[in-house]
Amino acid sequence: MTDIADEGRLAPSPDQPAYRVLARKYRPTRFEDLIGQDAMVRILTNAFALNRVHQAYILTGVRGIGKTTSARILARAFNYSVPGVTDAPSVDMPVLGVHCQEIIESRHVDVIEMDAASHTGIDDVRQIIENARYKPVSARMKVYIIDEVHMLSKQAFNGLLKTLEEPPPHVKFIFATTEIEKVPITVRSRCVRFDLRRIDAEVMTRHLQGICAKEEVRVDDGALALIVRAAEGSVRDALSLLDQAIARGGADDVAEAMVRDMLGLSDRSLVADLFENAMKGELAPALEGVRSLHESGADPAQILLELAEFTHLVTRFKLGAVFDPTISEYERGRAVAFSEKLDIGALTRAWQILLKAHDEMRNSPRPLASAEMALVRLGHASNLPSPDEALRRLAELTSARSAPAVAVAAPAEASAPRSAPRALMPEGSGAARAFAEPRAERFAAPPAPAEAAAPRAALARFEDVVALARSHRDIRLQAALESEVRVARFEQGRIEFSVIEGVSPQIAQTLSRRLQEWTGDRWMTVLVTGCAAPTLREQGETREREKRSGVEAHPLVQAVMRNFPGAAITDVRRAGPLAAAPPAATPSSDDDIAYPDAAPPFDDE
Repeated sequence: MTDIADEGRLAPSPDQPAYRVLARKYRPTRFEDLIGQDAMVRILTNAFALNRVHQAYILTGVRGIGKTTSARILARAFNYSVPGVTDAPSVDMPVLGVHCQEIIESRHVDVIEMDAASHTGIDDVRQIIENARYKPVSARMKVYIIDEVHMLSKQAFNGLLKTLEEPPPHVKFIFATTEIEKVPITVRSRCVRFDLRRIDAEVMTRHLQGICAKEEVRVDDGALALIVRAAEGSVRDALSLLDQAIARGGADDVAEAMVRDMLGLSDRSLVADLFENAMKGELAPALEGVRSLHESGADPAQILLELAEFTHLVTRFKLGAVFDPTISEYERGRAVAFSEKLDIGALTRAWQILLKAHDEMRNSPRPLASAEMALVRLGHASNLPSPDEALRRLAELTSARSAPAVAVAAPAEASAPRSAPRALMPEGSGAARAFAEPRAERFAAPPAPAEAAAPRAALARFEDVVALARSHRDIRLQAALESEVRVARFEQGRIEFSVIEGVSPQIAQTLSRRLQEWTGDRWMTVLVTGCAAPTLREQGETREREKRSGVEAHPLVQAVMRNFPGAAITDVRRAGPLAAAPPAATPSSDDDIAYPDAAPPFDDE
């Protein structure tokens, strides 16, 4: 039962002011109170000191970093006036001036704030243009603050251009937007642009600690780190989360576990343990860890995201990361230990697997099962050798001194880099040089044009006619000669051939005319029937098949095909013997092939 005294304490008095959220209660009113925007404050301070104040400004940046607040402070600077002390624009505003309180509360008659999201049309801009002609009622300057200016229509932007370029001397414009790329360049070029930065984690932490001291609330450093990390550089987001955490804690202190539960985050120690189990390939404890986190309230998608973030953290320490105040000592110690045992290849594979699994989970009917399968993929991939290591090991264990070098295209999951086949042959060997040469057989360079001293070229075979057409860039005739003509007889000045079904017989006249133009001699081209000779293209395909014959039976090729399902031979080239290949017995099965030691990336200590 509650007595009267308790009822009076719990029920708010009608005269008691309404509660103001922290984001509004601690909104900056001076440039000195802004955090993380030192560049903008310094430029504006110098501009006011030199009397070089612009007529229009545009502030851009992500949500909650102080765009609208900076616009109000700038409007206050335009109209700053303290009777008997100063009556000039100034960024130095130690005390409230005549117009300051009304500007701060957004109720001054000469400082007009407009939300472009709800006033997008030309009629709204026309009203601004009409009112801009009249002088301010009481202040020094009439200031128009347009928030989310990118929402204005094209007609509204065009209608504003003239006034924005040549406004009356008593008018200033301040625009704010989160999507600067949607603002026409004609508008941006008429404004001084300030790109407001995200607030650094260290600066944000100090700011929240100061607010907690003023509010007389005790918040753990770990809880503040979680709030700062979740805010992603936004002051408003950080203050909103702090407000929520204080309300959740009630009369108690705000602890890290409370904030973690409020944000739906997993315990960082459990995330680190899950990462270790997955990278060791110990799938049973990894799956049990996911189940435990899920039963404690963590979302499966959030678990994968935190694993990806921890992978990124380990990678940063691997590359020498800078200090981050949002990282606890425990996380830093575990990440440093992992970075000393894992290489960049394993970390990048883990990052790709986790991000892909997170995207797949959006359409999954069973998120927990999807998270578990992602860990299974991660555990198996962590112990696998890279494709180039596997190919190098296969080359070392296979005798291939007189075999041709083979370029194998593996599927997307296990494809080697373009330079991986070089691992099959020692640097500087004949095979390596042959592999690096351009594909001369397939993309033969056109023969040099005939010299002026010898205008009549000697054509000894039909291939010389095709090369002559290529050198004169007659691509259509060249293609026809290669794939549509079957040569029955060839001699100097005379060609007898037949064409494949469906090809126009006019090719004979065209060829005779072109040869006379190119060689200066008269050529007779005769169409015959019944010729079964292959075309040049068919001859090339036959040579390619002959080059491939026997390659599939090579031990190295068989080993690659068995261990890389889906691989295909794309090219075969004859090269010299592999100088560094040691003699080895031909493997008879997959079990006879020795792979690199796929030891876990961790050594149990």
